[in-house]
Amino acid sequence: MVRLHRRTLLAAGALAAPALRIRPAHAAEFSYKYANNLPLTHPMNQRAKEAAEAIAKETGGRVEIQIFPNNQLGSDTDMLSQVRSGAIEFFTLSGLILSTLVPAASINGVGFAFPNYATVWKTMDGALGAHVRAQIGKAGLIVMDKIWDNGFRQITSSSRPIAGPEDLRNFKIRVPVSPLWTSLFQAFGSAPTSINFAEVYSALQTKVVDGQENPLAIISTAKLYEVQKFCALTNHMWDGFWMLGNRRAWAALPADAQAVVAKHWNAAAVAERGDVEALNAGLQAELAKQGLTFNTVDPMPFREALRKAGFYTQWGQRYGEEAWGILEQDLGKLT
Repeated sequence: MVRLHRRTLLAAGALAAPALRIRPAHAAEFSYKYANNLPLTHPMNQRAKEAAEAIAKETGGRVEIQIFPNNQLGSDTDMLSQVRSGAIEFFTLSGLILSTLVPAASINGVGFAFPNYATVWKTMDGALGAHVRAQIGKAGLIVMDKIWDNGFRQITSSSRPIAGPEDLRNFKIRVPVSPLWTSLFQAFGSAPTSINFAEVYSALQTKVVDGQENPLAIISTAKLYEVQKFCALTNHMWDGFWMLGNRRAWAALPADAQAVVAKHWNAAAVAERGDVEALNAGLQAELAKQGLTFNTVDPMPFREALRKAGFYTQWGQRYGEEAWGILEQDLGKLT
């Protein structure tokens, strides 16, 4: 079993690490690459290594998966192009970024929608997740059944604490390359700037932006606390990673190997969910020691500000009646 220690994460940070290669006893029949944008010490890579080892063992060495963490093979947008072309075979990507190709994939990121993890998993393992996976399939990608956890997102700042929606007015904030993020912060009157994750630290360090938003685990592993002073526990979005696969590479695997790979990727996703939830729950004290000042917020004024700005109405129309109806079945009315 993988044992995760917050000290290890804090110490290791976002330094580049060599690819992880799970070597079978004999030459593999299928040698595939799995890429992601997270540091080697993040639970995703720890659980992916565990899964790759199990896949190699159960397939008798026929399937070998080499892991490339920490943007080694390019930015999110680069790697999405590579998994589509077949240059890499597997890739985990936030649904919010995948929405540039599959618009429905960002629906889990609707601002201030999910109150807790129980609601997240009921929704994403249920009808809403099934709807999104169907749309990903239509875009020509393979997608596993279980979404991995990236955690609830929090807002950090170098200039001022964020206590209410008014504090976000004219605030220069980095957001991922995704229309939903840009729209969310524009609704608060912020000045969002889309920047790939590999460039976030330098953008904060050079004051291109004043703040950013990410789960605590990423704030820790990427050492963003070195260039930020304040952290508002907003839980403004829940974000997860879909395990994507190249369709031709997947079709090349025999049915029994497909079943083994899917089984272990999905099991790893479920295990990683528990890791990330526990890690995020315990990281506040560690990050406070690194100099971050925390505050909690009441989500209702933020949600009301979004409602008044027409954010929920706008996105309900964009996602369409079917997808929005499924979302509100589990979450209640947002508009």
